[in-house]
Amino acid sequence: MTIAYILNTYPQPSHSFIRREVLALEAAGLDVIRIAMRRPSMPLVDPADHAEEQKTDYLLERGATHLALATLQRLIRSPGPALRALRLALRIGARAPQGRLRHLIYLAEACAVANRCDGLGITHMHAHFGTNSAAVAMLAHVAGGPCYSFTVHGPEEFDAPLALSLGDKISRAAFTVAISQFGRSQLCRWARPEDWPRIRIVHCGIEPGKFPAPVGIKPGPPRLVSIGRFSEQKGQLALIEAMHLIVRKHPDAHLKLIGDGEMRPLIEAAIAKAGLGAQITLTGWLSEADVRDALAECHALVMPSFAEGLPMVIMEAMAAGRPVIATYVAGIPELVVDGQTGWLVPAGDAEALARAMERLAGTDCTALAEMGRKGRARALERHDATVEAARLAGHFVKARTG
Repeated sequence: MTIAYILNTYPQPSHSFIRREVLALEAAGLDVIRIAMRRPSMPLVDPADHAEEQKTDYLLERGATHLALATLQRLIRSPGPALRALRLALRIGARAPQGRLRHLIYLAEACAVANRCDGLGITHMHAHFGTNSAAVAMLAHVAGGPCYSFTVHGPEEFDAPLALSLGDKISRAAFTVAISQFGRSQLCRWARPEDWPRIRIVHCGIEPGKFPAPVGIKPGPPRLVSIGRFSEQKGQLALIEAMHLIVRKHPDAHLKLIGDGEMRPLIEAAIAKAGLGAQITLTGWLSEADVRDALAECHALVMPSFAEGLPMVIMEAMAAGRPVIATYVAGIPELVVDGQTGWLVPAGDAEALARAMERLAGTDCTALAEMGRKGRARALERHDATVEAARLAGHFVKARTG
């Protein structure tokens, strides 16, 4: 069976879960054609991401003429479906902040995708995120292309479900994937009740083989790691405020911020203003191997997010045998068990975050290692990439057979 993955920007350093899923599907015997609109917008540091870039067909690099000809070809080959797709693009474009013109571009991309699928004999498309990639897949299907499904991660989709026409995308899809029970509940809010049975849960996965027996936790001042894109939803500014509180009692505490993004200047300014230059290190994006090394050196992962889906880095930290301090949002409480595998705190509460860090500092290494052991077992049981890819492949097969 051949599947076309429809993606906006691929690969991205923060989207390694898509790569793992694609490779696991291929290992299970499926052929996966990667069709992305754009190349990565951030520098790639992981060799596996560089390899994925070489395997991906970048649609927009073919130019506007190619899109125009693809649209014309679709109109000639399948005039009825193409016109229905045009009406749908205009209707959903009227709801969206990007407007109808942007959705006419999505329609042209969709026609090119549908033509490519026809040429390769592809019978199913899968998109990641319920944003423009899902819009392209939906329009390609309505224009006469193969059936489609898509995975919703959040939180972007949950912030603007009407503007994204999430209900339309769910209704027309063969099935929709949520990555957590919380995510599924949010999709049910915007889907017709008759569409609920086609909203499935497939967890994002990690590769257990890359997480051998955890390295022991060494005593000493708190060593923390936080991983993620530098953006408002990830809450790094609240974490800096919490660090400012914790260093009063633990001046040798250290936080390593792994990642990058649009908020880096604000984060750097906040660190300087708080006088935490010696206690906080910004590393930029790291390879997966370097992330695993950073986790092995730390006492705990800290995720201060204001909004989330279910972060991959939490699964990775737990698989590495490290406790997690995280906010009580979205799907995180489905994985992190407060007091057993880490600590959960209210989002946006820097003082609560600091108190959790203080509890970490006051817990001996033997107890931390036991928390890490429980977390590792839980993560490996729930988030094995091979198991989750097999579950997704089963949905693809059912969609093909009806």
